[in-house]
Amino acid sequence: MFRDVAVLALDGAHAFEVGVFCEIFGIDRSADALPRYDFALVSAAGDSVPTRHGFEVRTRHGLERLASADLICVPAYDLGVRQPDRLVEELGVAAERGARILSICTGAFLLGQVGLLDGRRCTTHWRYTEELARRHPRARVESDVLYVDEDPVITGAGTAAGVDTCLHLVRKEHGSTVANAIARRMVAPPHREGGQRQYRERPQPREGTGSLTPVLAWIEANLDQGLTVEAMARHAHLSPRTFARRFQQETGTTPLQWLMGQRVLLAQHHLETTDEPITAIARRTGFGTIDNLRHHFVRRLGTTPQGYRRTFHAPHQES
Repeated sequence: MFRDVAVLALDGAHAFEVGVFCEIFGIDRSADALPRYDFALVSAAGDSVPTRHGFEVRTRHGLERLASADLICVPAYDLGVRQPDRLVEELGVAAERGARILSICTGAFLLGQVGLLDGRRCTTHWRYTEELARRHPRARVESDVLYVDEDPVITGAGTAAGVDTCLHLVRKEHGSTVANAIARRMVAPPHREGGQRQYRERPQPREGTGSLTPVLAWIEANLDQGLTVEAMARHAHLSPRTFARRFQQETGTTPLQWLMGQRVLLAQHHLETTDEPITAIARRTGFGTIDNLRHHFVRRLGTTPQGYRRTFHAPHQES
């Protein structure tokens, strides 16, 4: 069970992620019968470290403090800032002696430099998963999850997922009662549904230059109908085989995959902007039943329609 926690104050660090570590591991909650950690903010670049936000973080500990840490926390940082070689070496030494290493967001890139991601499942913010995989091809990068626990290496996705990651580790070590108590103090959910897919930017519409553009517009206008590949092909005045081949060429996917994607996007819109019952949204979007909508929603976004609405729905204001 970890008791000694060191948080790296990196040059170019993101303040929120540093703050998450400080909030969860750096506050003495022993008066509430919660764990108290021997906590230290550690710097590899002197006692005053510039953040990406224009202010500096002051620390009292250098890298020698890592020697006793059971858990070393790596926050997000600007990838254009090169971290000291000695820091990379000391992280490797700590990992070899059995310390846990936990990163949030782009902090995973520093773990990759150390070689800690090789052969391991890991994650980072969805905007950077492809770059992480490119830089560290031996890592098994997962783009959807909020965090990956490959103990002793634990990686979290972007920003708020750092809270999920840290609470997961507290729950694993101290049990759900302790994790839930800390979450309540933070006014945060002790556990969130789904993964990162629900937070990704929606794809932008393709430019209307392809030969199938009129057909795509017709499909989008009739998503509530029982569309089949044969019906789409008839509207395009093509055989089903020719239609499917041309569709793949112009959109990069199959007609049915594209259709389901558009239906899910439409369902997202209605869940976010209306108070319609989910049964009505299932019919309006062509899924027919709640079970069918839930199946495709979970498959594509990693969360349920109900969970998505709780996260993204904006209540209508009475005028």
